[in-house]
Amino acid sequence: MSVTAVPLQPVKRGYIAWIWVGVVAAIAIAAALAWHSGVKSTASGLKYQVIHKGTGPHPTDDDVALVTYTGHLPDGTVFDKSEQPAPLPVSAVVPGFQEGLKLMQKDGDYRLWIPAKLGYGDHPPQGSEIPADSPLIFDVHMIDFISEAQFRQMMQMRMMQMQQGAGGGAGVPGTSPSGQ
Repeated sequence: MSVTAVPLQPVKRGYIAWIWVGVVAAIAIAAALAWHSGVKSTASGLKYQVIHKGTGPHPTDDDVALVTYTGHLPDGTVFDKSEQPAPLPVSAVVPGFQEGLKLMQKDGDYRLWIPAKLGYGDHPPQGSEIPADSPLIFDVHMIDFISEAQFRQMMQMRMMQMQQGAGGGAGVPGTSPSGQ
């Protein structure tokens, strides 16, 4: 076997720089497509990404979801945050958040991109940092959900317990008010 040598012309430094720019751009585009590929859309225009699917059934309009969330604007400004679990009646939140909650399952993590028409539209809450016609972005973790009827029953029981605890003389069972 013989090898034939073919003389090559030297490559100018400027061309090498453009080749590297092309390689870096191709990598960036591939990374963006990989990230964006997990984003889905609904017929209403809600966009969402499943970070962690969760398990079990999905909540309905008749449920109260226990969630933690962070709401921010497209520029990154955080306008609302719940670090402690917050019970949210599914039917009482803005339409895009409502639709997103109904897609989720227990222990699920989602990112929701809510267009203005499914958020606050041109009437944001007074005194909020949300401009009119602004899309909203929420990172949501659904801890659990129960029916609104169960939630109301739990709240009534808690109120009764608080009232009994606040009533004079209701102390530790088996002791007198003086502690003897």
